[in-house]
Amino acid sequence: MPSRPLSPRLASPRSLRRHIALALVALTLAGGLGSLTSAAQADDTDGISGAPADSSGADDRSRFSYQVLPGQHLDDFYIVRNTGTTTQTMKVFATDAYNTDDGSYGLLDTDATPLDSGAWVSFDGGATQLSIPLGPGESRVVPFALDVPAEASPGDHAAGIVTSVTAPSGEILVDRRIATRLYVRVPGDIQAALTISSLTASYISQANPFGGATTLSYTVTNKGNVALAANVVVGVRTYFGIAAVPIVRTELTEMLPGGSRVVTTSVPGVAQLGYLDPYVSIAPTVDAGALDPGPLRVVDRDTVILAPPWWLIALLVAGGAAWLVIRVRRTRNDRDAAAWIAYTEAEALRKASEHASVGVSVWAGVGAPAGAHLGDHDLEAEK
Repeated sequence: MPSRPLSPRLASPRSLRRHIALALVALTLAGGLGSLTSAAQADDTDGISGAPADSSGADDRSRFSYQVLPGQHLDDFYIVRNTGTTTQTMKVFATDAYNTDDGSYGLLDTDATPLDSGAWVSFDGGATQLSIPLGPGESRVVPFALDVPAEASPGDHAAGIVTSVTAPSGEILVDRRIATRLYVRVPGDIQAALTISSLTASYISQANPFGGATTLSYTVTNKGNVALAANVVVGVRTYFGIAAVPIVRTELTEMLPGGSRVVTTSVPGVAQLGYLDPYVSIAPTVDAGALDPGPLRVVDRDTVILAPPWWLIALLVAGGAAWLVIRVRRTRNDRDAAAWIAYTEAEALRKASEHASVGVSVWAGVGAPAGAHLGDHDLEAEK
């Protein structure tokens, strides 16, 4: 039997729907895989970390703190780690520290040349910096040396060991840095001295006479040669040293030698008491892990401001005005009463005088004969 050519068959609606569904699933899976790939690429990070270490790895120190004689040499270790997901080349170096305007611990720019303890640090071969490529998760212990000059001055010299990575971000290069603090104390004439200057205070009144605020502004300067922090107490006294309001406690972060900081503190809930004595008390402290600088002296400063009790003044003025009005009215009433009494007395006397005159005339007319004339002698006799 001769074969017949196969004619094309149209897919049934059910079969067509199944093929379309399979195609959509395939597209969805393809899109999902693309999204996962993009997400993995987007999750790439450039994390870095660094910490004090010994020859085997990180130790429990949070900073480098040394007490070193002038001319002395010592060795230590720093560990740097790539905590990101891409290979990075890390630059490791030391530089000088300073306090920023807000009191933070700042370090010189990467390209700046250190002139103090940051210049005393060197790496293998006397290098001032290292470039270390590290893959994701890799770390390296970096040995370094500290050589204190023979002419180094007594006190604290602050620096930091920095790990820096420069990476493109769009069309710019971003320098990301992390650092570990490094303090070198040179023995000698150690002076721990915080001072307070330029203390000013102002009173801000409110509608509520007991709800005002006193704002204090002052400058704290580290005139010593060691790094110091401080616990600060701010308060307001009034007559006889009585506290006008509960004290306000704050903390002053570490200040390096020669550093200065302007501090502003507001004390709420101060009543309008007239005489106010705002004050500041600073008790120096040292950060955890810092070397002991010896005895620390508390510093106090105060000033005087006036907070006129306007509510009391207004009350006194109103009371005085009311008393004056009452006094004037009473004086006027007393004057009018005196005048009335004088008038009534005068009127009574006048009427009595007129009555007496009329009575004499009537008696004379009734008791004497017609045409008779009473002389003075007769009147005397009648009396």
